[in-house]
Amino acid sequence: MAGDNSDVDLMVRIKRGDREAFNALVQRYRKSLINFIFRFTCNEASSEDLAHEVFLKVFQSAARYEPKAEFSTWLYRIASNTALNFIRDQRNRASVSIDADSEKESGIPRIDLADQRVLVEEQLIVQERVRTIRKAVARLPDQQRLALVLTKYQGLSLKEAASVLKCSEPAVKSLLFRAYTTLRERLVSVVSV
Repeated sequence: MAGDNSDVDLMVRIKRGDREAFNALVQRYRKSLINFIFRFTCNEASSEDLAHEVFLKVFQSAARYEPKAEFSTWLYRIASNTALNFIRDQRNRASVSIDADSEKESGIPRIDLADQRVLVEEQLIVQERVRTIRKAVARLPDQQRLALVLTKYQGLSLKEAASVLKCSEPAVKSLLFRAYTTLRERLVSVVSV
């Protein structure tokens, strides 16, 4: 991603109604935003829809945007709120199954091993481990999962994650500690095998 100054410049242009600037911003953040949201929804189509919703919110609130924090922090705050609202809505409607039968539905990438002689059973074990880890991450409390995704998968610093989560850096560290502790407990069988 480009530096935040160029993002702020784009937002200033968007405030003036420059659609080209908005398109540039969408192109810059589209993939990372979809990946970020996917870690919450475990659904590719929903992640793309929610990313579009986030960009719509960015466009609609451009007139009120003030560059007090880094642009990416502001964007991820909008994205995290949108993703969490989606998850809460899904929970209210029905329990969302994260254990889909097909690779496409589950979002678990196909594992292509270089050695074609590896037994099918070993491939299935690896796929099951990935599925188990994703389930464990998905079952974390929202704030812990968000702290984990922001720092580990999105590469945000503790300071940036704290800004997105509207808490202190020590609070983010605490969320991460609890998340990793919970994951270690839930994944003891996966790690020890």
